[in-house]
Amino acid sequence: MTDDLPLSTPFSAEDEGYMRRALQLAAHARDAEGEVPVGAVLVQGEEIIGLGWNRNITLNDPSAHAEIMALRAAGERLSNYRMPGATLYVTLEPCAMCAMALVHARIGRVVYAATDPKTGAAGSVFDTLVSDRHNHRVAVRGGLLAEESSVMLREFFRARR
Repeated sequence: MTDDLPLSTPFSAEDEGYMRRALQLAAHARDAEGEVPVGAVLVQGEEIIGLGWNRNITLNDPSAHAEIMALRAAGERLSNYRMPGATLYVTLEPCAMCAMALVHARIGRVVYAATDPKTGAAGSVFDTLVSDRHNHRVAVRGGLLAEESSVMLREFFRARR
């Protein structure tokens, strides 16, 4: 499932702005915490309700992915674990763990930058977000600023080798 726009329709200026913020958070994860550079921005209406970046190493927590951190921040801010209609902007395609958290939170839409051909759960490897087995499906659109995100990830892992 994709959002209502045809794939040939360009992303909006708002989409690009939120993804650029997610890329800033990814750079923060890399530079300030030595984490895999993934950032996430959760938006409801025109308001940012949650920000996150990878913190697995920093927190010694395998669930501390950028998406989960953004969901936790939003949940605390809203005093609710559900965010119906919200859009998550994330610099890397969500994994299965994050995808299921997004389904449970009733996120309306996910926009991601780079695909994850090893563990992506938004169409690359799994179709978790749109599975008809769930009682909620999330609209998905990928590829926004994908090159910027891919370069950041490649350079991070190249420096680690």
